[in-house]
Amino acid sequence: SYEPTWGSLDARPLPAWFDEAKFGVFIHWGVFSVPSFGSEWFWWYWQKEKRAPYVKFMEANYPPGFSYEDFGPLFTAEFFDPNQWADILKASGAKYVVLTSKHHEGFTLWGSKYSWNWNAVDVGPKRDLVAELATSVRNRTDLHFGLYHSLFEWFNPLFLEDATNVFKTRKFPTSKSLPELYELVTKYQPEIIWSDGDGNAPDTYWNSTGFLAWLYNDSPVRDTVVTNDRWGVGSICTHGGFYTCSDRYNPGHLLPHKWENCMTIDKKSWGYRRNAQLDDYLTIEDLVKQLVETVSCGGNLLMNIGPTHDGRIAVIFEERLRQMGAWLKVNGEAIYGTKPWKAQNDTVTPGVWYTFSPKEGKVNAIFLNWPVSGMLELGEPQAKLGETQVKLVGYEELLKWVALGEKGIVIALPQLTPQQLPCQWGWTLQLTDVN
Repeated sequence: SYEPTWGSLDARPLPAWFDEAKFGVFIHWGVFSVPSFGSEWFWWYWQKEKRAPYVKFMEANYPPGFSYEDFGPLFTAEFFDPNQWADILKASGAKYVVLTSKHHEGFTLWGSKYSWNWNAVDVGPKRDLVAELATSVRNRTDLHFGLYHSLFEWFNPLFLEDATNVFKTRKFPTSKSLPELYELVTKYQPEIIWSDGDGNAPDTYWNSTGFLAWLYNDSPVRDTVVTNDRWGVGSICTHGGFYTCSDRYNPGHLLPHKWENCMTIDKKSWGYRRNAQLDDYLTIEDLVKQLVETVSCGGNLLMNIGPTHDGRIAVIFEERLRQMGAWLKVNGEAIYGTKPWKAQNDTVTPGVWYTFSPKEGKVNAIFLNWPVSGMLELGEPQAKLGETQVKLVGYEELLKWVALGEKGIVIALPQLTPQQLPCQWGWTLQLTDVN
């Protein structure tokens, strides 16, 4: 039983499934998907910061007096097919999905009784989007279903009143934020609670430790649920389950605590942008590199897409997801269920990252560039003559190799045409019986 203290909560072992999963898909969807301009922070940039591009965009395209709330009914989701989404998610090779149940705008994608007339059942789609996606994901895939939830809301009067009182009053968390969290967990039983948006308030204001103690002790998901580290000022990268540390966090070296790199395919935004250019999207080569670097350093990759206001996963996002799935179909054994090896990347050849498969006792060397010479030199593995075997994943025959003194090995790659290659964008060498 866990006490509502960080000391007690932080001692909870992270359920094993999360580390084994390695790869998840983040989905940022909400009223911000209607203007779908600039950023999912549209409301804040337009109304609070009054940034010129946002102000001009509204003046040019909407009548005077048009409010952000007026976007609500335009969030229609008429093309939202949760079964299709689930099938795309499955095809991506992801092992979990995290949907924004509520972003900083306060609009809930479920019919929350704590968000009267500002939710997807009362306004817009008139559908419980959380329930529909949860059902499809659970019926059609083996992905773990998770939910993002923003603690604060930019313009909620109760939050603004508490902020004015330097968070000495707690009207907002007690009447809105916490009841929503309990409602989400009991109703949808998510296996990830991805918290965000502390509004510069401490965890004591949010009663984060009280909620997490309930989550770990008494909730319907107490044995399998994982949480992140965004539970109030000062908790990020310090307290909670896995650490996110910052958006797009990719340290490039091994960390002692389980962590996650949450990042976006669209380099500039988490929500959908109608004005995105092709160059704004990461290529599949970029994404495979992110995955390999992240996993070799002990992290998970949470890769974000932003659906449209009418409920479509844009074709470019679908293509990237399916490409990732195609790559993982070949190389998944070097990703899923692996542990970091003694070295994370190679010292001699750049663009080579290592993982270790404990069950098989194999070292996986994932290389992102196929050498022109056909020879790949690795500085880290210690090969043993007559014992070490080297295999290219997806290719039948064993590869020839030569040891370089105490440490290091040169591997002769097979001469293959592009059509004969087992995959594109990165390849895995499996080394057995190395020291």
